[in-house]
Amino acid sequence: MKLSAPKNITWWIAVIIGVLGILGNYTTIQFVSANAFWFVAFGFVLLALATLFKEL
Repeated sequence: MKLSAPKNITWWIAVIIGVLGILGNYTTIQFVSANAFWFVAFGFVLLALATLFKEL
């Protein structure tokens, strides 16, 4: 299995989603606060998939 670095746009999207999840845990943001864990989890999954598939 050959891993590759994710594209810049994919990396930034994953970081933004993860930061939203962290902020939603400490502050009140509609929809995000109720699903903060899933935002962080999705950010990490997106980064993992982006390293596995070269197209992401």
